[in-house]
Amino acid sequence: MASAAVPEVLRAPLVVEFPFTRSLGPVQSAFLTGLRERTVLGVRTGDGRTLVPPVEYDPVTAEEIRDLVEVSATGTVTTWAWNHEPRRGQPLGTPFAWVLVRLDGADTALLHALDVPGPDAVRSGMRVRIRWAAERIGAITDIACFEPDEGGGEGRSAPHDGVFAEPVTGIVAAARLDYTYAPGRAQSAYINALAEQKTVGERCPSCRKVYVPPRGACPTCGVATAERVEVGPRGTVTTYCIVNIKAKNAMTDAIEVPYVYAHIALDGADLALHARIAGIPYDQVRMGLRVEPGWTEGGRFPDHYRPTGEPDADYDTYKELV
Repeated sequence: MASAAVPEVLRAPLVVEFPFTRSLGPVQSAFLTGLRERTVLGVRTGDGRTLVPPVEYDPVTAEEIRDLVEVSATGTVTTWAWNHEPRRGQPLGTPFAWVLVRLDGADTALLHALDVPGPDAVRSGMRVRIRWAAERIGAITDIACFEPDEGGGEGRSAPHDGVFAEPVTGIVAAARLDYTYAPGRAQSAYINALAEQKTVGERCPSCRKVYVPPRGACPTCGVATAERVEVGPRGTVTTYCIVNIKAKNAMTDAIEVPYVYAHIALDGADLALHARIAGIPYDQVRMGLRVEPGWTEGGRFPDHYRPTGEPDADYDTYKELV
């Protein structure tokens, strides 16, 4: 008896990346500026605890705290985990230990990397010291890592006014997430249908709504969906936005701003999908505009949607999808 063919498992590597910009209050400004000057600052709470890294509000009482304290660049490992395969952007390019270090004079621990040759060289309770980066800019990376300290005695803490020349007032951190996306049964069928210039959704057996793109279950009723329904290809713009900033994306690099991104209710669907609108000046796009997909040669999905030339749809026909 012949066995059934196993469907291809679809996978796609994806990256979400953006610069995260934030301003700093007086406590965080002093902490990061201090790192630039090889000074580690904590903040003292009302009950006398010293928190490193510092925070602006007491995590127990929620009271604002600004009493800065300088602590030592030496400390004790409280716990650790071995990182045998460093990833892009991590502190060291060779295997290292992630450690929580309670700096001398602090009551909380700071997370950073410890540069040791192997897991046998690290233990809870070992003494370590900061290895400062050669070039410091006022960021947590000014601490290049920790390294073993055979110096012996513990350092002390002392009050600090937090005043430095040219204080750091803001930071820009690069946020990035690399992952592999694998669609399930329903979305795989949807993607494969698009390659044939068809749009396929799934109907809920309970409420009878057709969802595009399908998720394999009805978001309203919570029951599994399996009945496939071809919808469109034409549809109606339900709402839209005008994009004025060019995104750093290979798919949109060739698209000139401004352009329109819209929610489109395909004929026969009960959920609007989103797509770019082309073939019409951006300031003439409107709710109710009737559109159809535009395909590029060899494309696996519509490149854009464009006007069909039909009269605009009546609002009552799509108001539930706005």
